[in-house]
Amino acid sequence: MAYQTLQTEVRERIMLITINRPEKLNALNNTVMEELDLAIEEVLSRDDIAGAIVTGSGDKAFVAGADIAGFQQLSVDEARALSIKGQALFASIEQASKPFLAAVNGFALGGGCELAMACHLRMASTRARFGQPEINLGLIPGYGGTQRLPRLVGLTRALHLMLTGEMITAEQAKAYGLVWDVVAPEELLPASMTLMQKIVSGPPHAIRHILHCAYLFDAGQQAGYAAEAQAFSECFATADAREGIQAFLEKRKPRFQGK
Repeated sequence: MAYQTLQTEVRERIMLITINRPEKLNALNNTVMEELDLAIEEVLSRDDIAGAIVTGSGDKAFVAGADIAGFQQLSVDEARALSIKGQALFASIEQASKPFLAAVNGFALGGGCELAMACHLRMASTRARFGQPEINLGLIPGYGGTQRLPRLVGLTRALHLMLTGEMITAEQAKAYGLVWDVVAPEELLPASMTLMQKIVSGPPHAIRHILHCAYLFDAGQQAGYAAEAQAFSECFATADAREGIQAFLEKRKPRFQGK
């Protein structure tokens, strides 16, 4: 299938999905989200594909976040719909019956970090940087970040990252348990392929059941995602969010006033 914003190829029963907007640091916009949805469905529906690796094009970014320029005109209701759409997309990865691995080659910020966390495993190059900097826009993570980050790195570390907006290095991410391993940039895809080949060589029914059972403990937290979407949208009604988005686009420090 041909995509506008993705490059895909199948190698040894593994689909490599590359988000291809390097001029925008692979930022997520509506087209990327819609095409990711189609690519996920392609992985799950094709018998010749046993798993997928998600990465970003270029050497700077995995996904540097959402396309902030598109935030300026969002109403509160549109923001809530956007959050729910992103949550559903990333949940389809997390709930997939085939393994997904994020090969994080650079910045994984905001929605990019949320995309990586939705994958079942994460590998990182030494250039990778992770963060949830939405607080700097007067916003919160809206694609599942408030729910997945505490589960993966622990509540205290997650709160620190979300409340400060600070980035962490690939080595810190490994120490936190956010990524499985850190390798040199040129080794990222080969190492990711090696790991995925080992995984998909196993019995498909056992893989499917492990992926399902490993997330059952989280089944009671659906209310957390609904609360996140509501809070994400309410942030859009604030003057601080409008100031944060405008400041980001103007490349200046925001002046928040608590309104």
